[in-house]
Amino acid sequence: MCSLIWRRISDRRAVRVGAIPRRRAADLTASSGVHGRIAKRTASLNGVEVTQITFHVGARWSADLKEYAGTDLCVLPHVALVTAGTLAVEMRDGEHAEFSTGDVMLLPPEHDAWAVGETDCTFVEFSRGDDYNDGEVTHGEG
Repeated sequence: MCSLIWRRISDRRAVRVGAIPRRRAADLTASSGVHGRIAKRTASLNGVEVTQITFHVGARWSADLKEYAGTDLCVLPHVALVTAGTLAVEMRDGEHAEFSTGDVMLLPPEHDAWAVGETDCTFVEFSRGDDYNDGEVTHGEG
């Protein structure tokens, strides 16, 4: 069985992990898109992408993105911080987990996901830009 990993971030402490240098607007690219009830906004800088994804009430990957992606399940990995609502995830093997505000999630490929309840779920995903080339999962060295 594939393990889903999550961790709650304490509201009582902050950890500095580094500083982001200021960049000119020309160094930053941005895009957005909507597929059914799923919306995303992405900013890219030097091959690193930060994407805000919102699963609106009733959104489900297999209903809103399956046709666009051309696969039965999402084949991309995700590292994200849930900033609002709850996201349910089910892996191909049937393992199920829910991630709520403040949870950090690490999702391997081959999963379905949906918004839980009557509240939109928003999360911020962090990735290297080359992890998402044409929907293919790539693994860099190092």
